[in-house]
Amino acid sequence: MWRVTPSGRFLLSAGPAGGEPTPSSASGARQFWRRLRAQRAALVAAAVVALLVLVALAAPLLTSVEGQDATTYHPGLVDSARGGVPIGSLGGIGAEHWLGVEPQTGRDLFARLVEGARVSLGVAFAATLVQVLIGVTVGVAAAMGSRWLDQVLSRITDIIVALPLMIMALALLAVVPASFPRPVLVALVIGLIAWGNVAKIVRAQTLTLKGLDHVAAARLSGWGAVRVARRELLPGLAAPVITYAALLVPTNISAEAALSFLGVGVKPPTPSWGQMITAADVWYQAAPQYLLFPAGALFTTVLALTVLGDGVRTALDPRAASRLRVGTGRARKEDAA
Repeated sequence: MWRVTPSGRFLLSAGPAGGEPTPSSASGARQFWRRLRAQRAALVAAAVVALLVLVALAAPLLTSVEGQDATTYHPGLVDSARGGVPIGSLGGIGAEHWLGVEPQTGRDLFARLVEGARVSLGVAFAATLVQVLIGVTVGVAAAMGSRWLDQVLSRITDIIVALPLMIMALALLAVVPASFPRPVLVALVIGLIAWGNVAKIVRAQTLTLKGLDHVAAARLSGWGAVRVARRELLPGLAAPVITYAALLVPTNISAEAALSFLGVGVKPPTPSWGQMITAADVWYQAAPQYLLFPAGALFTTVLALTVLGDGVRTALDPRAASRLRVGTGRARKEDAA
């Protein structure tokens, strides 16, 4: 039958009676999906994340359907005598402006919200990708290299982990020319500063995998370090890396929002949720929807990604209990059975 090696690879073994090999009833992938489906909270979170990603990708289509864009000013829709408060009930919500308009400028709030989703989610996913690529490379190199290389890379990783993300990001973003695309810059800065924990996790897991028989056999057979890492180590690293990456995305969304809130993130007129929250800090009494909509979108996204990341972690490692008890009762009953 099929069996799973510690590295995550599937191998054929003899059937129960020593006859022809037969495939098992459930592969590792099927078991993962079964455990994930058993967690109702994770499924709801996955649906919310999928919807948010779809909205971000379809932002130009959605704004064209509404007939608005994120940068056009509508001074006739705000009351200049009251300091720029939107005219009409609920901040000017109507058939032409689905979520109302922005105070002072009159820009369409729905268009800025969905365009801001593209920026916030894009920066978070791009930063996570940079962190994973650097962390996996450094972690595997430290564990597979010589003792001297391991010491050097481990000390560099310790320095990176000790660096305060927000202070370093503020310093780097303040000195880069304004001509550089800001969303790309924010993603690079977050990714280049915050990869240390990924490297530590990968190094520890790689050291564990090095002692397994199939990895030792591959090294004794003359395979190079790169081939051993690619064929034997990376499949075994997939579960912890995917789990940690899923938890990094909401952290990076919060970091982008914080940098935009401090005025060094994404610059106007490009919208982002953090930037909108920054501009709304003086309008929350006169036009509360201007704060509630981006803050609600940010909160929902971070919560959904956190719950989904915890569900992925639990599904990949059934021995680890979920930190979130909502919707996991059925999974615990099935594991106990």
